[in-house]
Amino acid sequence: MNTMNQSKTGWVFTGSNGDFRLKQPDRSSFLYFPLVNEGGMMSSVSPKLHGQVTSGHNTFLTPPLSVEDLHNSRASRNFWVYVDGKGAWSAAGNSARQNAGMYGEEAEDSELEAGLLWHRVTRESREFGIKAEITSFVPAGNDKVELMKVVLTNISAKELTVTPTAAVPLYARSADDLRDHRHVTSLLNRIYTSAHGVEVQPALSFDERGHRVNHTSYGVFGAAEGGGQPTGFFPVQEEFIGEGGSLDWPEAVVLNREPQTGAGGGVHREGYEALGGLRFAAAALQPGQSISYVLVLAIGDERIDVAALMDKYGSVKAFDAMLRENKSFWSDKVNTVEFHTSDPVADQWMKWVTLQPVLRRLYGNSFLPYHDYGRGGRGWRDLWQDCLALLIMEPGDVRSLLLNNYAGVRIDGSNATIIGQQPGEFIADRNNIPRVWMDHGAWPFLTTMLYLDQSGDLDFLLEQQSYFRDSFMARCRERDASWDAPAGSTLQTADGASYTGTILEHILLQNLVPFFNVGEHNNILLEGADWNDGLDMAAQRGESVTFTSFYASNLLDLSRLLRTLKERKGLETLELAEEMTLLLDSLHEAVDYESVAAKRGLLDRYYAAAPNKVSGVRSELALDSIADDLARKAEWIVSHLRRNEWIQSNQGGGWFNGYYNNDGERVEGEAGGSIRMTLTGQVFPLLGHAAAPEQIPQIIAAVERNLYDEKIGYRLNSDFGGIQQNLGRAFGFAFGHKENGAMFSHMTVMYGNALYKRGYVKEGRKVLDSLYSLSVNFELSRMYPGIPEYINEQGRGMYTYLTGSASWLLLTMVTEVFGVKGKLGDLLLQPKLMKDQFDQDGKASIRTIFAERGLDVIYTAASGAEYGDYQIHSVTLNGAEVTLQRVSEGVLIPRSVLAALPEEGFHLLQVVLA
Repeated sequence: MNTMNQSKTGWVFTGSNGDFRLKQPDRSSFLYFPLVNEGGMMSSVSPKLHGQVTSGHNTFLTPPLSVEDLHNSRASRNFWVYVDGKGAWSAAGNSARQNAGMYGEEAEDSELEAGLLWHRVTRESREFGIKAEITSFVPAGNDKVELMKVVLTNISAKELTVTPTAAVPLYARSADDLRDHRHVTSLLNRIYTSAHGVEVQPALSFDERGHRVNHTSYGVFGAAEGGGQPTGFFPVQEEFIGEGGSLDWPEAVVLNREPQTGAGGGVHREGYEALGGLRFAAAALQPGQSISYVLVLAIGDERIDVAALMDKYGSVKAFDAMLRENKSFWSDKVNTVEFHTSDPVADQWMKWVTLQPVLRRLYGNSFLPYHDYGRGGRGWRDLWQDCLALLIMEPGDVRSLLLNNYAGVRIDGSNATIIGQQPGEFIADRNNIPRVWMDHGAWPFLTTMLYLDQSGDLDFLLEQQSYFRDSFMARCRERDASWDAPAGSTLQTADGASYTGTILEHILLQNLVPFFNVGEHNNILLEGADWNDGLDMAAQRGESVTFTSFYASNLLDLSRLLRTLKERKGLETLELAEEMTLLLDSLHEAVDYESVAAKRGLLDRYYAAAPNKVSGVRSELALDSIADDLARKAEWIVSHLRRNEWIQSNQGGGWFNGYYNNDGERVEGEAGGSIRMTLTGQVFPLLGHAAAPEQIPQIIAAVERNLYDEKIGYRLNSDFGGIQQNLGRAFGFAFGHKENGAMFSHMTVMYGNALYKRGYVKEGRKVLDSLYSLSVNFELSRMYPGIPEYINEQGRGMYTYLTGSASWLLLTMVTEVFGVKGKLGDLLLQPKLMKDQFDQDGKASIRTIFAERGLDVIYTAASGAEYGDYQIHSVTLNGAEVTLQRVSEGVLIPRSVLAALPEEGFHLLQVVLA
């Protein structure tokens, strides 16, 4: 990646572990930072301490918000200071007075410091002569707690008398109640004050289908330096702000009113919007003197044991110790993968990219301001793509995850689309809308193949797993009247027994069914949508050519894998549900693949044979015969695509059509002076086998001509002009935004990955560099370090932190750029580093995990060596020379060599390139 001038980035790295600093962070809109732990506490915090605190869709401590609320809402984690003789000042910068002065001479200086999941904002007021430093984090572990430490410092030349008041709105209920019965649900609030704070435990969980007794409790508690308890409390929001007041100019602070509830608490209030309002004793600060306060925001499964909570978290000493522990926890997690190139900024930026797949595992696709949709949990596609990164970062956990994931496959080849919090917990779909995304069946094999290459664990394919069953069948086109939840949540045999099949059977099913599920142009039906969720209005006649090519690659790779299974495991036959033999048509009565009617007819026969249940009888089939059938299908698709879906451009070269719309019309091409092209339509033929070698340069040229924009990078599509009611909602979005022509990071990274895979390293490098350069150009992107979901037409990074593109970028950097990859368990070294990626000593290195061993792989290149001019000359492992086993792709190091190493520490693998 190219070195960027840090003056353009806005933020600047301050160490070597991803810590960064940003001056005047409140001058940029939409900024927020994630704070989370593995116990389920999920927070976000902005430079003015806006954001939300939650442990799930139904348990928000603070009000749920969208990204626009970051600057429009007056609610925040506020910490007020009344300075005698001067008035009210917000340490968070969130007062009506401070906001009004944002663009004038009275604007305050502020600075953000942040690192691996800790956040600090320092703010100074010359007028008030005071400085505030507020540090926030969610401690590692399982407690649903967010901690804040506020340090106030007198920066004037005179003594200041300050009266602090913490003010955190306690929403204390489900996000559903924000618009639906907001006031009515406040009547359920039971508000308690104790010696250290305010706690709310609503009496009921409001649900008109059946109100339930609520047990969850929410609280804000605090202590002054030395353990001093608050001197009083403001537990009711409306009484705190006063008549005509607001949260950014509350009467209780502005007029320095006495607290509604005195020291020690003990007062119980009911039926109002609550506030974690904590008044601390007035303090006289001499010039240069500081005083500290600790706040604890907590969610409990029952009433909170406040004494125990404050004993554990409620002191400056405890806060500082927990912060050190938290920094260490996240550093250890992220630094299992590290990069060293000629660009130290890019190397540290990759630490934040490496963190992002972990964040998506913890947040799902919800609970951050841009991600204001859904009710938690991850989607089916997310599940498999996040595992790509976990295979690199936390490989020990992946086998069980993959095994559990396959329990979400239905016998019709579709799958559950939302994954619950517990292993093996699946839900039909978000918001109970039955849909099938046609690409879902393709991803599991890609992830599983990576696992097999990394581990060599071919036995995994023969593990048994159940199938998901709900009321939907025939890919959600029919309902099963006999289904009885939850007893029928797994597939049953005719006699009512639970049916299981091998993982390999699940994989075959998900790739065979789509082969026959074709539209009138003999490509696989688009159904609810494919990877691009915005193509959701062509369920009847729409076809996804691009994912037809993905399934073709899977079928061919599966065929090869079966032959490997025979060769390595001595397996001659495979048992499959007898109904599935229909899908292996060449084994009994071969179908004419050119005939759409014949394919659909066979699929209908399969649905009839397995109508949400199976006989339980298994057929034993020759492995070679199955492999032959899969190869036949794959070769037919590849031939079909090259014959029928290649678009010859009037400007020379060409590209693949990616889609047909709901009127059965080809989507892409050149007509009437306009060009319609999608990046997705090119990525999957390049990633797999569909694009012939001679077609690759033509595709690259067409992408550069039609989709590359210097301002925002590689667009997801060209401008189709107007809405496409027969294709999807994406084209209702303004061009250059989200799925309609933005730079969508996921597909851009996959395009780069595909180019590297096919040997177009210079071109792939350009793609990755464009994404990096756009992301770190703070002047335009206005985002913290990391990769966004997309870059809009103004260059702003959108939907930060939670994106599958981070997994793909990490995977690409490790396995393609640095070429540290597996080949059925053995280590394959195949570096594709370019000359300027080596440092001044000619070195580039990566720290990673392979074969359960930590490896420091250091490449040393001869002076001026460019990719294509060098090959691996020698390899030493901990100083001892390794006998090279050369293969067509690079050099193999047997797994047994690595397995013989001690498990502790990192082992040095030095590779000389010449």
